Amino acid sequence: MGFTKPDLPQVDPDTFLRKPLMERMRILAANWAEHGFGSPRMVHTIYILKLLVLYALGGIVVATVTSDLPAFWHVSQWWDQPIVYQKFVLWTVLLETIGVAGSWGPLAGKVKPMTGGILFWARPGTIRLRPWKWVPGTAGDRRTRFDVALYAALLISLAASLLAPGVHSDSLSAAEPENTSGLVRPVLLIAPIVLLIINGLRDKTVFLGARGEQYLPALFFFAVLPFVDMIIALKLLILVVWVGAGVSKLGKHFSQVVPPMVSNSPSVPFKWLKRAHYRDFPRDLRPSRIADVMAHVGGTTVEVITPLVLFFSTNIWLTVAAATVMVIFHLFIVSTFPLAVPLEWNVLFAYATVFLFLGFPNWDGYGLTDISSPWLAATLIAGLLFFPILGNFRPDKVSFLPSMRQYAGNWASAVWAFAPGAESKLNRVTRSAKNQIDQFVEFGYEPQWAEITMQQTIAWRTMHSQGRGLFSVLLKNLPDIDSRTVREAEFICNSLIGFNFGDGHLHNEDLIRAVQQEVGFEPGELVIVWVESQAWGSKVQHYKVIDAALGVIERGTWKVAEAVEEQPWLPNGPIPLEVTWSLALSARPAARDEQEHGHGALA
Repeated sequence: MGFTKPDLPQVDPDTFLRKPLMERMRILAANWAEHGFGSPRMVHTIYILKLLVLYALGGIVVATVTSDLPAFWHVSQWWDQPIVYQKFVLWTVLLETIGVAGSWGPLAGKVKPMTGGILFWARPGTIRLRPWKWVPGTAGDRRTRFDVALYAALLISLAASLLAPGVHSDSLSAAEPENTSGLVRPVLLIAPIVLLIINGLRDKTVFLGARGEQYLPALFFFAVLPFVDMIIALKLLILVVWVGAGVSKLGKHFSQVVPPMVSNSPSVPFKWLKRAHYRDFPRDLRPSRIADVMAHVGGTTVEVITPLVLFFSTNIWLTVAAATVMVIFHLFIVSTFPLAVPLEWNVLFAYATVFLFLGFPNWDGYGLTDISSPWLAATLIAGLLFFPILGNFRPDKVSFLPSMRQYAGNWASAVWAFAPGAESKLNRVTRSAKNQIDQFVEFGYEPQWAEITMQQTIAWRTMHSQGRGLFSVLLKNLPDIDSRTVREAEFICNSLIGFNFGDGHLHNEDLIRAVQQEVGFEPGELVIVWVESQAWGSKVQHYKVIDAALGVIERGTWKVAEAVEEQPWLPNGPIPLEVTWSLALSARPAARDEQEHGHGALA
């Protein structure tokens, strides 16, 4: 792999593209196992520079300068200042809301331009996805000038809170008498809180793009709680995020996530080490015992047990050890460059670990029992757990982000299958980017290699549990699948609305309906297979087949246990599917009744 050249599969492009779809998936899945996405090192360098210079250094400079603190290189004098933490959160929310933090750049399907977010959300006429149709004043699926004004107001309110100097806080002075920097003025936080909620009711994409499920509670705590309660509430928030994500990994999905994630990491240079995460490369690409240990010891156990130790420990050395483990945990995730590239989020959580649990340890009066009221503690716990619990029992009702299922592998997801030539029709959609294949071509890729690069993303999907089910449904429903153009929905979604973080709810029927209004696909030109996350207590995942022109044409289920036991390229054919409803089958009785009614009339 070169610095500016991608690590492309060792195939003849003309011959490769004529092969059957699942044979292409076999070749590309094996290629991913050794090379990952194959991005040039330049791409990773850009991400690292953005993370270090724009995010980390930029955030520290803004926080220290606007809070009248010593220069950024005097780390010992600002790292445990509460206003620095508050402003670092605000800085993160601002960058996420603009669209230059998570889900940015080539690894998120944004090549030219590399930014989504503001280029879509500040432009009238782009697609808007309201979360609940019953909310008054949210009708429609296109962004208006009013939506643009709401979005601009949110950015301005965040910047105002960030840049304003701190103010005195009686509760802070009582707890930390030597502190002179104060806190962010609480009244300034009301506007971003309200505007984030209103923006989210009009367009869930903006709310999720701002990572509102995690940062909105933090802003609320900054605004309304006295200092000690605020610190304890922030500890509860990060605990729920960690443990929620860890608990969501208890299942059959997460072991499937680790091998392709490690394979994509530029920090793992040895092919033998990447291959070791698969049972028998290249014949058997299911997770090896090493991958299982990485998933459920290095991942699940660490993410559940260590945060609980941090939250309840009153021993300094145990707390330091647990904090070190969590910092390493987040830095490891950064090193793998996951496709949603949540690098800033992981750096913030690494800093939050040190700030909250070492800067304000439990034994200094910042433990759960030090909260001002047990009713407040109960209310905070109930509020923070509500969406994770609801979202895991009813994943159809809650995005996987508020459900705290980051990286769990249990995702709502989809693949889109275009008839030959139909993909180009997507360029009729009002948006600020072209189709990804066109972006790669404009970036300098030959068209055939751009196509193969795009197919690597669907090969990545086959390496996960839901991918085997999605492709099984494709094979069952589309006899012409080998001639179709199949795309990963997460990448498609990024080009249509400027953001995706692995949440299939952002590219469900609502998005497809909005796209169809502008594009006008003919029946059969675009067929989507979409699947919901697995619910707690269920052994199946529920899928839909959606024709862009006709709507949902089939519903059914597959067993997760059967999906995880198959190879990415389905050498034994599609996994068993149970069709629970089909448009074609439901139309037959109606057609028969009509025929019988017609004969009766003639008689």
